[in-house]
Amino acid sequence: MVLARVLFILGLVLLALGAVVYVLARLGVQPGRLPGDIRIQTGGFTCVFPLVTSILLSILLTVILNVIIRFLNR
Repeated sequence: MVLARVLFILGLVLLALGAVVYVLARLGVQPGRLPGDIRIQTGGFTCVFPLVTSILLSILLTVILNVIIRFLNR
């Protein structure tokens, strides 16, 4: 019963993440290219520090995991 619940929630999470990625792609927002992300490009060398992308991803995953944990502790 618990495994079925976890798989169901995981499916919903993947569906939600897919929808978010689709909407962001339609808006022209690419992960790693948000305002605040640092990109250093010289000659044949490129170094990317996705600071804002990492912060947004952290917030999103924190919310999702809190919802999953609350749902499983019923």
